[in-house]
Amino acid sequence: MTNYPLQKATRVGRLGIAASMLVCCYGRPAFAHDVEMTKVVVRFDAQGRYEVQFHYDVNAWMLGVRPEHLTVQEMARLATMPLDARDARLAELSEHVLRNVRIRFDEQKIAPAFDVMDNPDRPASQPTHGSSLLRIVRLSGDVPAGARMFDFWASRSFGNIVLFVSTESSDATDQQLLERGERSRPYTLGAGMPPASAISVARQYAVLGFEHILPKGLDHILFVLSLFLLSTRLGPLLWQITAFTLAHSVTLALSTYGVVTLSPRIVEPLIALSIAAVAVENLFTTKLHPWRPIVVFIFGLLHGLGFAGVLSELGLPRNQFATALISFNVGVELGQLSVIVLAFAAVGWLRSRVWYRPRVVVPCSLLIGATGLFWTVQRIAS
Repeated sequence: MTNYPLQKATRVGRLGIAASMLVCCYGRPAFAHDVEMTKVVVRFDAQGRYEVQFHYDVNAWMLGVRPEHLTVQEMARLATMPLDARDARLAELSEHVLRNVRIRFDEQKIAPAFDVMDNPDRPASQPTHGSSLLRIVRLSGDVPAGARMFDFWASRSFGNIVLFVSTESSDATDQQLLERGERSRPYTLGAGMPPASAISVARQYAVLGFEHILPKGLDHILFVLSLFLLSTRLGPLLWQITAFTLAHSVTLALSTYGVVTLSPRIVEPLIALSIAAVAVENLFTTKLHPWRPIVVFIFGLLHGLGFAGVLSELGLPRNQFATALISFNVGVELGQLSVIVLAFAAVGWLRSRVWYRPRVVVPCSLLIGATGLFWTVQRIAS
């Protein structure tokens, strides 16, 4: 007689194995807290000119790789690229940017000059994660005579946009977070930009927090799944999730406010190691020990520091700082709860079967642990 539940469980286990192997073979970016976003800095000077520093990785474009995959070896390849090949790639980049970016004054599109510049915000040391953004795009030109309003738009291909606008005559900087393909609020020359509503800020940062878990936060997904695999009952699982939530909420807030700081070069490998540690424990125990929520709490502190790195890149709006911070955290929690709901929907109904542990828990935990160790080594080496 065919045992269909057993076959289904076996298929689920094999799917987990295949997914984890794919992660390892693909060579996922060394650091897990990258956010798909582009920083854009707009400045107006007293001579009536504007400059848009578009933080798009020129070196990565030249080589045809993603910024987080830009290695020392790739940079060496760039140094030996023939001059005509470089010019061709720069021409393609110019066409790409000018086609997908809109600079408007009083609703009229302006054709800016395109060139490449050294990144003025480039860190003096090696990048903490992703690309060092050695060179970025610059768009510039004259402000049309009599112009009163400015606005900016970039296509969805550039991800979320963090827009900073300032004038030479003022120390104030207006900041705006634009979702993919969103047009900015109009900036009044000499007066600034109207502030976003608290509801708008809350929605934007909650969405960013959720997206940082689903679909982009594979490291956090694997950590939550490791917690799920050991707990056959909902109560113990909720205790662990609560401990994890409280911990990363504390360090997220403290780090964002500048009370606690730790280099991503330390935090990111430790986060990967925490994934491996929880998964490996699943292999040696069948019950939730009293120390497990405490260990999860400690690991949650590390994950909170990782989230803080994301928010530092995004740049929280100063006039809506608390709203943005809380909303991002809410979005993260909703993402984690969604992972649990999806896991329950996939295999939760099989958890009482005697073969659930050997067919699902053991193979999935083994490969989640292997993935965590792989990331640990990769992040230390990067």
